[in-house]
Amino acid sequence: MFFRNNKKTEKAVYDKTGKIPVIRSSICTGEKVAGFKDEKTGKFEELMLIRSEADRERFMLVYDVKKEELRKEW
Repeated sequence: MFFRNNKKTEKAVYDKTGKIPVIRSSICTGEKVAGFKDEKTGKFEELMLIRSEADRERFMLVYDVKKEELRKEW
């Protein structure tokens, strides 16, 4: 009747060359979005909505990002 989620988290294939991992947080609503920001153009690419610490950990796991690399922007 109940099924376990036995699906393993796969690492995403993503070219991180010249990009910085960033979590953007809205000042008004507090909504957080994780993605990568291009160093040259400043363009931000949203990849995942962050609702909890578990979502943040999942982003770091899937996109192979270390805690020290992750920046926060408002």
